[in-house]
Amino acid sequence: MAMKIRLARGGSKKRPHYAIVAADSRMPRDGRFIEKLGTYAPMLPKDSEERVKMDVERIKHWMGLGAQPTDRVQRMLEAAGVVEKKTRANLKKGEPGKAAQKRVEEKAAKAAKSAEAAAAPAAPAEEAAAE
Repeated sequence: MAMKIRLARGGSKKRPHYAIVAADSRMPRDGRFIEKLGTYAPMLPKDSEERVKMDVERIKHWMGLGAQPTDRVQRMLEAAGVVEKKTRANLKKGEPGKAAQKRVEEKAAKAAKSAEAAAAPAAPAEEAAAE
C-alpha cells in the first residue's frame, strides 16, 4: 500500500480550504483518507499563523512508516523546518520565453539597420566637407 501525505480540497467554489491527510495513493484526492494531519487555508494572508496548521509528530510518524509527501506538502514541511530543503534545479528559470527572444532579435536587427543607414549618408557628407 503506497501511502501519501497530501492535500484534500474542501470549501466552496473559489473559496478553497485544504486538509493535510495521510491517504492511500490509490484513493481519490478528496476521498477516503486514514488520518487528518492538519489544515491549509490559502485565502488567509501569508504571514498568518492560521494559514498552515500541522500535527508535526503525526506527520513524522507517517513518514517513518514510508508515507511520501506530495510536492506542495513537502514545501510546507520545509518551511516549517520538519524536513531539510531539497535542492531543485530549475535550469530554465532565468531564460526568457520564445516570444521574448524573438523580440530581442528583431530589436537588434532594427538597431543594426538604423545604425547602418545613419552611417551611410554621413560618409559622403564628410568627403564633401574635406574638399
